[in-house]
Amino acid sequence: MSRIVNCAKLGQALEGLDFQPFPGPLGQKVYENISKEAWKQWLAQQTILINEYRLSSLDQKAQNFLKEEMQKFLFGGDDIELPDASQAVD
Repeated sequence: MSRIVNCAKLGQALEGLDFQPFPGPLGQKVYENISKEAWKQWLAQQTILINEYRLSSLDQKAQNFLKEEMQKFLFGGDDIELPDASQAVD
């Protein structure tokens, strides 16, 4: 049986994630408030950010940047714009 959540991103009661996507309070917040569909949209947006900024998943600064962007995307209420290449994360 699937779990239903009131998705903070899409504003609808939708099927929730099967498991917490990462540890900690933010992972728990995502699990409790984000639908599978919104998470799928975030993963697509994250891929765009990683490619555009040429981020390394091993770099702590890049991880923090992606975490901030995820929070904006999922809980900020507004869609984030595509990145400007001149603002690359070093």
